[in-house]
Amino acid sequence: MQSYTEAVVESSCEPAYADVNWDELGFNLIPADYMYMMKCTDGESFSHGFLARYSKLELDPSAAILNYGQGLLEGLKAQRAKDGQILLFRPEEHGLRMKMGAERLCMPSPSVEQFVDALKQTVLANQHWVPPPGKGSLYVRPLIIGSGPVLRMGPAPEYTFLVYASPVGNLHKGQMSMKLVIQDKSHRATPGGTGGIKSITNYSPVFKPISEAKAAGFSDILFLDAATGKFIEEASSCNVFTVKGNVISTPALQDTILPGITRKSIIDIALSFKYQLWVSLLLLV
Repeated sequence: MQSYTEAVVESSCEPAYADVNWDELGFNLIPADYMYMMKCTDGESFSHGFLARYSKLELDPSAAILNYGQGLLEGLKAQRAKDGQILLFRPEEHGLRMKMGAERLCMPSPSVEQFVDALKQTVLANQHWVPPPGKGSLYVRPLIIGSGPVLRMGPAPEYTFLVYASPVGNLHKGQMSMKLVIQDKSHRATPGGTGGIKSITNYSPVFKPISEAKAAGFSDILFLDAATGKFIEEASSCNVFTVKGNVISTPALQDTILPGITRKSIIDIALSFKYQLWVSLLLLV
């Protein structure tokens, strides 16, 4: 079976850790010490980046990210193995997905090599924030934002690529399973929109229905397609699979469904274990 992780650093001695109670680690922001930044102007390519202390950003009030939501995000984890290695989960795939999203939003993107190098530099600079084996992971958040000022609607004249990190525990800590509710009044994505990329603008529109679902005792929402309301698409921030016997089913990718890296990995692993895979429209019955 192919490997899905890449070694970032190896250590033969006892690692030094940040002053954190790892047993009580939740999924909340604890900023690691360093972040990575790289800038470029419209029409040019990203070239040289640098590490800096984690700090607030200075943006013009007319920055494209603030006025027109021109921005992308990614998210992946670095974990510490028992042998001391720190591993990233399929970073190249995240770099490729960011390039796809950047093209859709008329933004430049780092090369996959630049993307992976930035992740490694960020993790190495913050390696004492990577939890001990089995205690959690270092969540790594890459972003591209239209940081340049623009008044008329259109792409920004300047872009910023940055990577920051935070140690996290299990997002669903204490839950043996998730309790989902079908949502047919609001939709996560619409045909022809940006549901197939990790646009920053995809997420806040579902805050209200998710809050209402959680207030009613549910973990998340299972969104249906906007065109017919008959087919299952995604939860608020993850792909969906169903399992029946030896058959695994998942909705086919289209512009309303994000091509998840975990989704792709589950499909690869399922096929290696000889499961039957059904990738199609999942009819709500």
